[in-house]
Amino acid sequence: MPGRHILHVDANSFYSSVEMQENPALRGKRIAVCGSKEDRHGIVLNARYPAKRMGVKTGMAIWEAQKCCRDLIIVPPHYREYMRYSGYMREILQDYTDQVEEFGIDESWADVSGSVGLFGSAMTIAREISERVKRELGITVSIGVSDNKVTAKLGSDYKKPDATTVISRENWRDIVWPLPVGDLLFVGRAAQRTLGQYGVETIGQLAACKPEMLEQLMGKMGVQLYRYANGLDDAPVRPQHQREPVKSVGNSTTFPENLTRWEEIRSGLQLLSDSVAGRLRKEGLYCGGVAVAVKDAQFRTVSRQMRLGAPTHLMRDIFEAAQELTRRIWKAPTPVRLLSVTALYITDSADSYQQMDLLAGDAPLRDQRQEQLESAMDAIRGKYGRDAITFGRGGKVGWNKDE
Repeated sequence: MPGRHILHVDANSFYSSVEMQENPALRGKRIAVCGSKEDRHGIVLNARYPAKRMGVKTGMAIWEAQKCCRDLIIVPPHYREYMRYSGYMREILQDYTDQVEEFGIDESWADVSGSVGLFGSAMTIAREISERVKRELGITVSIGVSDNKVTAKLGSDYKKPDATTVISRENWRDIVWPLPVGDLLFVGRAAQRTLGQYGVETIGQLAACKPEMLEQLMGKMGVQLYRYANGLDDAPVRPQHQREPVKSVGNSTTFPENLTRWEEIRSGLQLLSDSVAGRLRKEGLYCGGVAVAVKDAQFRTVSRQMRLGAPTHLMRDIFEAAQELTRRIWKAPTPVRLLSVTALYITDSADSYQQMDLLAGDAPLRDQRQEQLESAMDAIRGKYGRDAITFGRGGKVGWNKDE
C-alpha cells in the first residue's frame, strides 16, 4: 500500500462496553444504554452484541427493544465516563502518531505514515493498538487499515467486534464494491433513496456511474461520492489544532412535556441561547447570525434565520434574535416539542463586517458591561458548576445559593 497509512479505530458498542467496565455485574448480560423515558428520549442509544443478536437496534424505542429482548437490562447513559474513556483511547493513539482526528466520541482516524519506520507496518501498529485498548481499558475496537480515510472507515465497519481489516489497492474492489451504498461515508438515507431510484444499490454500482449524472442528481456531493466509491480520497487526517473553521454552534432540547405558553417557550430559548453563547466565548468565537427551529407535537419542524447587526457572543443578543425568530414561527397555543438555537456566520473577531452606528449612543459601554457580566458568569460556572448561576426571567442573573 504505497503512500499513506491510515487507520480508523472504532470502539465496539462503546457506551455499553464502558458501562460493563464500571459495573462488572453487567458483564455477559443483554444490556442497552437508553435515554430517559421521562425526558422523552426513551430510545436505545447503544446495545451490547448479545442484545443486538435479539434484534435490539440503536434508535429503537425502549418498549420495542424490550419486546425483542424480554430480559433486556436498561442502563442510563453516563456521558462523563464515556468522555473519560474516549480521552484514554486518544492518548493510546497519540503514542504512535500526533496526527489523530476524532470522528465522534468512539471513533478516530490516525495517520501512521511517519510511524512505520519506528513501530513496524501499519497492520502491526493496528494490532498493537487493539491489544493495548483491550488490556488497558477493557474494551475492544475494530480497526480499518488503508491508504485513505474513507476506505479505512469501511474497513473498521467490515468486521465487528474486535477485528482488524486491511483494504489495499489489491483487494479493495473485492471488499468494497459489493457493499451496500449506504455503508459509504456521507451516504445518508436521503442520498440512498435518490440513488436507489436509479438502481444504484452497491458501492460498485455507484463507482460505475458517470460523475456528470451524479452531479446533476446530487450536486457537488454526487461527484464527491463518485470519488469515494472509486477509492479516491486525499483528505488529510486533521488533528484538533488543524480543524477546519467552525461554521455553526448550536444546541437543541426536547422537552419532557409540550410547551403551549410563550413564557415556557421563552424560558427554553433563554437556556439554549445561554448555552450557545457560552460555547462561543469558550472558543473565542463570535456569530453574525442566529437560526431557530421549532418542532411541534406532530414532529413538523419549521426553521428561520437572520443576520445580526454586529458579531456577538453575548447571550443577550442571541436570545433577543431567537425570540424574534420564534415569534415569526409559533402561533399560540400550538404545542412545541423541541426547540433549537444555532449561531451562524462564525468569526474569530468581533470587528468582522461590523458597521458603525453614529446613533448608537452608549451601546459600546452597554456591550462592555454585558461582556464583563457574562464572562464573570463563565468563571463562576467553571469553578462551581453550570447550575451555580443562571439568567432569571428577563435575562437577570440569579445566584443559586445551594451551590
